[in-house]
Amino acid sequence: MNQTGLRLVGAALVVLVGIWAGFRVYSSRAQQVHGEHAQGVRVAAGEASAPAPHDYTPEESALPPPAIPSTLPAFSLNDLHGKPTPISAWAGKSLMINFWATWCAPCRQEIPLLKSVATDWAGRGLEVVGIAVDHRDAVLQFAGQFKIDYPLLIGEQDALDVAAKFGMQSAVFPFTVFTDRRGQVVTLFVGQMHRPQADLILSVVQELNEDKVQLADARKAISAGLGAMADKSG
Repeated sequence: MNQTGLRLVGAALVVLVGIWAGFRVYSSRAQQVHGEHAQGVRVAAGEASAPAPHDYTPEESALPPPAIPSTLPAFSLNDLHGKPTPISAWAGKSLMINFWATWCAPCRQEIPLLKSVATDWAGRGLEVVGIAVDHRDAVLQFAGQFKIDYPLLIGEQDALDVAAKFGMQSAVFPFTVFTDRRGQVVTLFVGQMHRPQADLILSVVQELNEDKVQLADARKAISAGLGAMADKSG
């Protein structure tokens, strides 16, 4: 085949790969369930890893708010060592459950915050738990490279099924679930989180744990606080 023919074949392959990637994985700017917009990467149900080691540029799009459960649903996923681990292993603690994937740029950018929160809140009744919706070998390599020191659970379709338990039928990564020590789901934050947002939510969760506020008032306080942050940044 001559050079012209090779160029034509190469161009056709690029187009086909682009169409395939666009069909299987696409991105959006997810709407935070309390009204704030945050960056997230959307993945079709049944897909765990991206078809290429690239990240995709987010597009502006609004998603319907998930139907958040009132209490933490029961589920179990394998840990880094392949051991099935139920979420009830952390019963009695407040949880910050972060759903992510190695190929998701906002997820990677969020890792230092999660590590910092896990360190700052150690011994204060809070556990950060990461749920990697990805292939096991990719997660193991990533966790070692970025020295993730908080618990990680790993899954593919089974992890997507867990995401659906939180109302995320169309999974958007990252998203983070906050519970109090009783296992009540306090809020669900969709998209990349930053320190002010995490501090606000955790401070309200702490007040809830100390019986200083009721659940309904805690949710209102979080919604109002995140809304005020969104107004200032806008």
